Amino acid sequence: MASIFKTGRQADPCTMVIFGASGDLTKRLLVPALYNLKHAGLLPEGFRLIGIARSPLDDETFRQEFTKAITEFATTDVDMAEWEDLVARVTYHSGAFDDPATYQTLADDLAEAAGGPDAIGNCLFYLATAPEFFAPIVERLAAAGLTREQGETWRRVIVEKPFGHDLVSARALNADLLAVLNERQIYRIDHYLGKETVQNIMVFRFANGIFEPLWNRDHIDHVQITVAETVGVEGRGSFYEQTGALRDMVPNHLFQLLSFIAMEAPTSFAADALRSEKVKVLDSVRPIDPASVPMDAVRGQYGAGVLAEKPVWAYRAEPRIAADSVTETYAALKLNIDNWRWAGVPFYMRTGKRLRRRMSEIAIQFKRAPIAVFRDTPVEDVGSNLLVLRIQPDEGVSLQFGAKIPGTALDIGNVKMNFQYQDYFQSAPSTGYETLIYDAMIGDATLFQRADNVEAGWRVVQPVLDVWASRRPRDFPNYEAGTQGPRQADELLARDGRVWRKI
Repeated sequence: MASIFKTGRQADPCTMVIFGASGDLTKRLLVPALYNLKHAGLLPEGFRLIGIARSPLDDETFRQEFTKAITEFATTDVDMAEWEDLVARVTYHSGAFDDPATYQTLADDLAEAAGGPDAIGNCLFYLATAPEFFAPIVERLAAAGLTREQGETWRRVIVEKPFGHDLVSARALNADLLAVLNERQIYRIDHYLGKETVQNIMVFRFANGIFEPLWNRDHIDHVQITVAETVGVEGRGSFYEQTGALRDMVPNHLFQLLSFIAMEAPTSFAADALRSEKVKVLDSVRPIDPASVPMDAVRGQYGAGVLAEKPVWAYRAEPRIAADSVTETYAALKLNIDNWRWAGVPFYMRTGKRLRRRMSEIAIQFKRAPIAVFRDTPVEDVGSNLLVLRIQPDEGVSLQFGAKIPGTALDIGNVKMNFQYQDYFQSAPSTGYETLIYDAMIGDATLFQRADNVEAGWRVVQPVLDVWASRRPRDFPNYEAGTQGPRQADELLARDGRVWRKI
């Protein structure tokens, strides 16, 4: 698994082609990420970037747009000499994604730059487009001969999320891509896997002998996975109305966290070894009975409220949102993993918008120690050990345990050991995409999803999607912006005698 800014090895020589090059993803994330790679000395010599979009721009105007983007969205101070060297390698083609002429123009450009059609070298195609264009773009690239690999050269395709809208569409998209590409050429991206704190879950588990022996049903009571956001739909109303919180976050981001926490140790950190173990986790999730969906799945939608002492709109009052929308902005699930390690340990996960605080974390609640020896101490003072992996912000790890409060009485208090990344490691500011782009350039697919991984995730949530689609909620909106979420989510854990950690 590559480690950005540490390896020192330049990526393989290549041309990167971004479809959707005039969009927000490119400007906000890809442009700063490419500059950071350039600044770290990891972009290959002779690197070229070709942008493709519908906007009628020439090369110079497009370069100016890139310069505006790096000025606005850079994660660090920009060395203008380095930037000028990078932006000089950028060219642009205006064209429709469904027009064969777009791909012929691209093929001619690549051939001219390489000195002939047989000399076209390595190409990385990045699909930063709406999902409906994924399959057509790949099919037309193949028809133009641009996905064909010859000799030592490679052709790879990065596919953005969402990868499918449900299980049926994910299977169909996989079939379309695999009809013209090999699995090793497809890099299904999940930007959560670019976060150092997510990658550190594997290191934390498998490089520390004191934790892994306790990582099972004998010692762990339950696990909570939380991805809470304070933002609303941020102008993406049309997209979000068709997606919702469950589709947007659970089969990808939250299931990546679940997989890293619950997987068995792989034989190595080679891509297929690691991804195979992740698939096993999702395949072991107990199928959700449609009859149990009202008990084990909660959906919510935010109403008007107050965040950071400022009033915010209800979801239904956001731009391009239907006045009677039933799209969920909050989703919570209870899952069970039916394997030897985790049988009987519930996994609770939740995600939502306009919640009280932004936080992503995994909390492992250990079973309470026997309390007989503390019979003269109030039972509520004998807490359970709690391990919290903080993904963002305030990245780090904390461990809660019991300790004697100084004094003549045997009073027990809960204390925390707290590790923060910023106290120990210097990390280069990043967008999270640097590692993923770099890994695709060097052919390391460890942090990308395989076809079976994607389908396994959709298979878990499909019963919930089906039940929610057939039953219109009558209580929306059911939580105020700036709160912990809907009351029903608290009841989800209360039925098991547990409570959510505070957001």
